[in-house]
This record gives sequence, C-alpha cells and structure tokens, in this order.
Amino acid sequence: MILNVLGTGCAKCNKLAAVTEEAAKQMGIDYEIKKITDITEIMAFDVMMTPALAIGDEVKVSGRVPSIDELKTLLS
Repeated sequence: MILNVLGTGCAKCNKLAAVTEEAAKQMGIDYEIKKITDITEIMAFDVMMTPALAIGDEVKVSGRVPSIDELKTLLS
C-alpha cells in the first residue's frame, strides 16, 4: 500500500507522516510512505490545504493531522 503524505515539510506534515507510519505498523500492513513536497505534485492531487494523506491516488485527509485510531480506520 502506498501512503502519500502531501506537504511542504512543515511540523504538521512531519507529524502526519509519523502518525501514519505508526498506524500502519500497528496494523501490520505492508506499506510504503512517500513524502511529496513539490507543490506541482501536491496540486495534482487537488489538495488545497496541507498536510494531506492520500492512499494511492485517493486523498483521505486534508488540512489536519488525524488520530492514530482514525488512520487505522482509513487504512483498513
């Protein structure tokens, strides 16, 4: 599963990457986290607010850092 963390490298973007990785580890899923920082690539996801999380090409969260429990629901 490819987990795309979209953001410019801000503190919230880094937090989203960390909690996403923790949720994936807790679930025992096979995953790859890609940090996308290029604004052109971020815009290709139609994201207007970062941080954002896309599972594959589908944006699931934008503009906030969800809890680990919410992420586990999104990843299942």
